[in-house]
Amino acid sequence: MRHLYSCPLRWSDMDAFGHVNNAVFIRYLEEARIDFMWRLAPGEGSTSFSGGSVVARHEIDYVRPLVHRHAPVTVESWVTKIGAASMTIAYEIKDEDAVYVRASTVVVPYDFAAERPRRITAEERSFLQEYLDDAAGAADAKQQEGAVAA
Repeated sequence: MRHLYSCPLRWSDMDAFGHVNNAVFIRYLEEARIDFMWRLAPGEGSTSFSGGSVVARHEIDYVRPLVHRHAPVTVESWVTKIGAASMTIAYEIKDEDAVYVRASTVVVPYDFAAERPRRITAEERSFLQEYLDDAAGAADAKQQEGAVAA
């Protein structure tokens, strides 16, 4: 499954050439990631993802310039890896005609009171697995099978 987030373009997002500024794309990714993790977190009253998280890494490929227009772009996101204390979220910023950015973010759940990373809970893992890319999920399952056999 993939998460879709609609992101409007603002004049303030543009650089001197009328393109979306490269740093603004990071904000688009952040907005989509927050929407994914907070709005879609499991169940009412759930504490999943509520303790906070930090970004450990961004990787961004700028595929083509995005110029100002009135139509929003879509940020499509999915999970490519779930570790013990981190997850990798992949994205495409696109519309029906083109992909503008491909990116990924490594996110680490963080306990701000203890000032350290924390492990992903069983509830969070269950939620994230719904969005795990099939190819990534198969590779992770194969790796886990190898670890069990060893």
